[in-house]
Formats: sequence, structure tokens, C-alpha cells
Amino acid sequence: MDIIIRESAAQDIPAITAIYGHAVRHGRGSFELNPPDAAEMARRRDVILAGGYPYLVAERAGIVVGYTYAGVYRPRPAYRFTVESSVYVAPDQQGAGVGRALLPALLSRCEADGYRLMVAVIGDSGNAASIALHARFGFIHAGVLPAVGWKHGVWLDSVFMTRPLGAGATTPPGA
Repeated sequence: MDIIIRESAAQDIPAITAIYGHAVRHGRGSFELNPPDAAEMARRRDVILAGGYPYLVAERAGIVVGYTYAGVYRPRPAYRFTVESSVYVAPDQQGAGVGRALLPALLSRCEADGYRLMVAVIGDSGNAASIALHARFGFIHAGVLPAVGWKHGVWLDSVFMTRPLGAGATTPPGA
């Protein structure tokens, strides 16, 4: 079945909440300990959209099977051309091409919007699937913060990967 990537909509919040809730409860990619409810997920989406950032969903057979968004990397003004990415896939769709459809769509949108660098902060150095997905689309390893989170009875690392967007750092912004 084909995957359709589209802008997220308010009616996607229940599916987004379920996908993220599973990741929080069972995974190591998010360092949250308790899944946020739908109202909180809607509020977070609204913040991303109000900032002018993309928030996309993947749909397969009319069902939301994943989502991705870019947001503020750091709040200081000098970081304004850098975005941080997030990609989440429904548990029954992992390994089925959803992430491979979402991430390039997000990259394309961020390049079109004039951003110059995307940062992926991947929860846990053992998250081989996410690390491989990002590497597949040109992200390079930028460092590891070892044992910065405690979840599911283990210490977790944060893996940083980066990818230039558009002209990257070869020209000034707006050039």
C-alpha cells in the first residue's frame, strides 16, 4: 500500500497521541515517562504550527501510521536557521517504510522554508533503526551525551546527528 504524506490536521491528534503514547510507554526514543493526553498533544502541535514549522503525517489506507515535525532547536536568535526533527511511527508499521517516507518530506519542507541545518536528537545509542534512518538521508554523527536519561531501569544516551539543508553553512542565510 502506498504511503501518503500530508499536512497534519486537528483530526489526526488521536492517532498522533496513540503513536507517541506507545513510544513513551515502551520505547527509549522519548525521555518522557508518562504519555501526554490528546489535549496536550494538540497544544504541542499548535505551538509547532504557530512557529511556522512543518508538522506532517503519514497515512496508509486512510489511517495515520506516523508523524514528523521540525521545531526550535534552541530558543536563542542565532539558532533560528537550525531545526530539530522528530519522527514517530506506529508500532505495527515500524520497518515498513513509513520513516523513509516521512523524513525526506520533512527535509524538503525545511529546505524550502530556508533552514540551513537539521539536528536529530535520538534517544538511546541502541536505537539502531532511528540512527540508520537518519544516516540513510545524509545525517552524520555529531556526538553522544552518555547516560543523560534514566528510563525503563536503564541509563539512556542522547545521540546527536546533523544534516545540512539547502546551501548549509556555505553561504549566509538568505543567500
